[in-house]
Amino acid sequence: MKRLPITSPAYTYIEKSFKEWLDVLGYAEHTVYSMPNYVRGLLHYIEQTGKTQIQDITTALIKEYYYHKLKQRPNLMRKSGGLSNNHLNKHLQAFYKFSDYLRQSGRLALPTLNIKREEIKKDEVVALTEEEIKQLYKACDHYPNTTDRKPSFFYPAMALRDKAMLTIYYGCGLRRNEGLQIELNNILWNKQLLLVRKGKNYKERFVPINKTGLQHLENYQYNSRPLFLRNDKEERFFINERGKAIAGQMMLLRLNQLVQRTENIELQSKTVGLHTLRHSIATHLLSNGMKLEHIKDFLGHSSLESTQIYAHLIEKENETI
Repeated sequence: MKRLPITSPAYTYIEKSFKEWLDVLGYAEHTVYSMPNYVRGLLHYIEQTGKTQIQDITTALIKEYYYHKLKQRPNLMRKSGGLSNNHLNKHLQAFYKFSDYLRQSGRLALPTLNIKREEIKKDEVVALTEEEIKQLYKACDHYPNTTDRKPSFFYPAMALRDKAMLTIYYGCGLRRNEGLQIELNNILWNKQLLLVRKGKNYKERFVPINKTGLQHLENYQYNSRPLFLRNDKEERFFINERGKAIAGQMMLLRLNQLVQRTENIELQSKTVGLHTLRHSIATHLLSNGMKLEHIKDFLGHSSLESTQIYAHLIEKENETI
């Protein structure tokens, strides 16, 4: 949505003002970044109908855009099908919040949209493609355009941490809590191994790290982490900008922000969490010929039955090709 042109000064202004409003209210960084992009698509559509003023925005036009444009739009990243229900719900969330902004700012009193959210299937295993993983790594270096007062080192340092995060959760296939519990001495640099001390059911295991992944971890530990460190006694590998052990929710927010930065509609339509990266590496290893028994040990599964899900996932994908 970001690249769709808007020429109306009124629409350009309210898009920027909406973003500032979200920021002032304290919404997460990825929300402040993504919601105005979804609204830009709506404003572009309204502008194409010849309406260019704020008072021209109506619930009828929003519904028209949603039902006749978004829900009918083909998924450009697939051979068939439309946008996923999850992606449609992200648009709806943005439209509802945009309506709140217009009402609360006194710019326009819009009636409630009353558009029902799309149903989401639960417990569905989602895996990203290898190309999507590459796009996430590239997105780490796409810094947000912002005028905040962060120090000059902040965004490059965060980029190194983001790459380390992808390495741990995708490259090493760790569970969410396993990644959060990593300590500095758990990385065996000379052996290219990661010691997972606090695995599921308190089981320990060694996980291999390839040379590229090891470089990402080294860049973060020696070039990024010290910039945030406040206490030399902090042993957790991943720390936040205040030097404390990072929380899982913050990791998830960073991952979601990377997804938005890719501007890949198909990727953005998926429900992506830290465990999605674990599903993805398992699927890719199996697709590239690794035996299920070895993937089982890599992931730390207690039985082969848990690993079989990735074989079924690949079979399902092959059926849709």
